[in-house]
Amino acid sequence: MSHDEFPTEHPAVVTCGLPYANGDLHIGHLRGYIGADAFSRALETLGQETAYVCGSDMHGTPVAVNAEQEGVDPEDFALEWHEQYEETFPQFNVEFDNYGHTHDATNTELTQEIVRTLDEEGYIYEKEIQVAYDPEADQYLPDRYVEGTCPYCGAKARGDECDEGCQRHLEPGEVEDPTSTITGNPAEYRERTHKFFEVSEFAEFLTDFLDGLEGTSNARNQPRQWIEDGLQDWCITRDMDWGIDYPTADGEDSVAPEEQREGGGEAADESDLVLYVWVDAPIEYISSSKQYTERVGADEYDWEQVWKGDGEIVHVIGRDIIQHHTIFWPAMLEGAGYNKPRGIAATGFITINGKGLSTSRNRAIWAKEYLEEGFHPDLLRYYLTTTGGLQQDVDFSWEAFQEKVNGELVGTVGNFWYRSLLFAYRNYEGTPDADVSAEVRERIEGAIGDARESVNDYDLRGIGRAATRLAQFGNEYIQRNEPWKLTDDEPEKAAQVIRDCVQIAKAIGVLLEPITPDKAQRLWEQLGENGAVADAHLEDALEAPPRRFEEPGELFGKIEDDRVAALTEKLEERVEAAAGDDESDDAETESDDTAADEAEGMTDTDDLEALADERIGFDDFQELDIRVGRIESAEGIEGADDLARLEVDIGFETRQVVAGIKQLHDLDELPGEKCILLTNMEKAELFGVESNGMILAAGEEADLLTTHGDAAVGEKVR
Repeated sequence: MSHDEFPTEHPAVVTCGLPYANGDLHIGHLRGYIGADAFSRALETLGQETAYVCGSDMHGTPVAVNAEQEGVDPEDFALEWHEQYEETFPQFNVEFDNYGHTHDATNTELTQEIVRTLDEEGYIYEKEIQVAYDPEADQYLPDRYVEGTCPYCGAKARGDECDEGCQRHLEPGEVEDPTSTITGNPAEYRERTHKFFEVSEFAEFLTDFLDGLEGTSNARNQPRQWIEDGLQDWCITRDMDWGIDYPTADGEDSVAPEEQREGGGEAADESDLVLYVWVDAPIEYISSSKQYTERVGADEYDWEQVWKGDGEIVHVIGRDIIQHHTIFWPAMLEGAGYNKPRGIAATGFITINGKGLSTSRNRAIWAKEYLEEGFHPDLLRYYLTTTGGLQQDVDFSWEAFQEKVNGELVGTVGNFWYRSLLFAYRNYEGTPDADVSAEVRERIEGAIGDARESVNDYDLRGIGRAATRLAQFGNEYIQRNEPWKLTDDEPEKAAQVIRDCVQIAKAIGVLLEPITPDKAQRLWEQLGENGAVADAHLEDALEAPPRRFEEPGELFGKIEDDRVAALTEKLEERVEAAAGDDESDDAETESDDTAADEAEGMTDTDDLEALADERIGFDDFQELDIRVGRIESAEGIEGADDLARLEVDIGFETRQVVAGIKQLHDLDELPGEKCILLTNMEKAELFGVESNGMILAAGEEADLLTTHGDAAVGEKVR
C-alpha cells in the first residue's frame, strides 16, 4: 500500500463487514454497505482502479443457534439468507464486484492455508483454558451459547464480546456468572485444550500500523487503549460442529464425526475443533477478491497485487467490530505475509426516532419494508451518507427523512436540474452554443476539488455536499441572472447563462453518482449523454454536454406530510405491539453504576453552587441532544452588552446561537474552537436575533466546555 493521495497507480479493494447470514437486513446494516459502495464509486470517479467485494458470514454461533431453533441444518439456513442478501443489495444500488460467502471452497482453503502458515511461523500454540459447559445439555458452550457478566465493565455480555457495554472482545472463560442459553441454567467451567494465536507478539507492529492508518478517528484511536493495557492472545478454536475445521499438520482437513465433538472435559485434538468465526470471516475479503480475479482475469484485476503486493485496502465497518479489524486482522495478515489495510472507516450506529434500534421490539426500518413503501433507493442512500459524518450516530425518523429529501434533493438539486434543462430544451433544444463562463468553470473546479479532498478524507458527507453546494450555487446563479428576461433583449447573454447552467447540471450528476447512482444516470440520459455516468471521472464534469437533448422530466418527487404521518404511526404501533409481546429490549440497557466516590480536601466547595437534590432518570438525560460543535464565526449583537451571535457547525448543519459571552471572550479568537452545544433547546429570540441551541459553559467566566480528544463535529455527548 501507499499513502499517496488517491488515485494511486496501485489497485484498490473496498470491503464492508460481512452480514451474519441469520436474519433480515435493516437500515442499520445498510448504512455500512451503502457507505462502502459510495466510497468505492467515489474512488472510481477519481480514476482509481477499484473492486468492491464482500460476502455472507455463514459460520459462528448466531447462525448455529438460529438454525437449531428452526430445526434445520445450519448450512441450509445460512445459504437461504445468503441468497436473500444477494437479491436485496442490488435493490439499493449496492453493486459488489464479487459477493461470496465464508463456507465456499475458496474461503475454506484460503483460511486453512493462512492458519497453517501462522502455525508454521510459530504464532499458534496450545493452551488449557476454562470453557463454559452445560451439564444438563452435556455440551460445551462457545460464544453465544453462553451469557454472563463482562469482567471489564460489568455489563451483560455474550461469550465472545461485551456487545452492550465496553465492546471488548472476550475470550472463552472470561465471562463471569456464565449461563447456558440452551437450558437457561448456570454453566460451569471445565478445562479444555484450545489453539491460541499469539497476538501479543505483534504489539509493536500494531502500534506502528495504527500510526499510519487512515480512515475515521475512532478506528485509529480506540484500539490504542487495548494495546496499552497489554494485548491478550486470541483463542482461535471452538467446540462446535459448524465452521471451518482447524487445519491438520498433513493438510488433510476433514470434518470430524459428531461423536468426537462431544464429551465431558477431555482435551480436544485438532480434529475436534473448528476455527473461531472471526478467523475465517475477514479472510473472505481476500477470497472474494480472488474469486473476482478468477472471473475477470488478472489483466483486469489482480487480487495478488492487492493482497500480497502494494495494493490499497480499505475496510468500511461498524463501530462494534473495530477491535477485530484493527488488532486481530492486521496481526493475522502480518504473520501470514499479506498486505495490510491502508484505511479503516468505522460507522456510527443508527437510532430510530431518537431511540436505539431494537430488532426485538421491531423498532427498525427493514430493508424490505422500505422497498415495499415504494421509495426510491437513492433517497435512502442520500440520507444515510450525508446525514452527519461517517463515524457519527445517525437518527432516522420519517420526518427527518422527508425534510432532507424535500429540502435538499427536491428543493435544491432536483429544482435546479429540472428548471435549467427544461429552459434549455424549450429555448435551445439542448445545450446553447456558448462557452462556459470563467465564474462557473471556477465553481465547478472548486466542487471537483472538494469532492477529491473528501474522498481522501474518507468523508462521504463531504462528497455529497460538494454536489448539493454546487446546486445551491446554480439556483442562485440562475435566479441572479434571470435568463427568461434576457432571451428577447440580450439573447447572447441568455444563451451564456443557460450554457453555464447545463454545465453545472452535468457536473452535479457526475459528483452525485457515488451517492445517488440511479438518479445520476437518469440525468445523464436526459442530457443526451451516451454510456454510463458511473464510467465518468470528475474531470468529465467540465466536458461539454451534447448539443441536443429531449425534454427532461423531474427526477425527485416531494414526500407529503400525510404519508409521513401514516408511516410514523405505523412504526409506533409496531413497536408498541412488539413491546407488549416481549418486555426485554436487546438494544437499550441502562447501567445502574452511576454513582461516583466522594473526593476529600482537594477543592474548596464553599463558593460552589449546591448540588441539586432532585435526581433525573437516565431516560430524561437521553432526551438531551448534546453535540460537539465548532464555532465558525462570532460577533457581538448591537445594543446588547453581553450577547454574541455565533455560527456553530454541528456536522448536520450550522446553527445560529446567541450566548452571553461578549464581555468574557475575545470573539475574534473563537472561530475554529470546539464547543459543546445543547441542540434540542427551544428556540428563543434575543435582541431580535433567533437562538437555535445553547452553548455549554462553566462558572461566572463562561469557561466554554470542549473535548479533550479529537471527537468529530456532530458527535453526541453521552
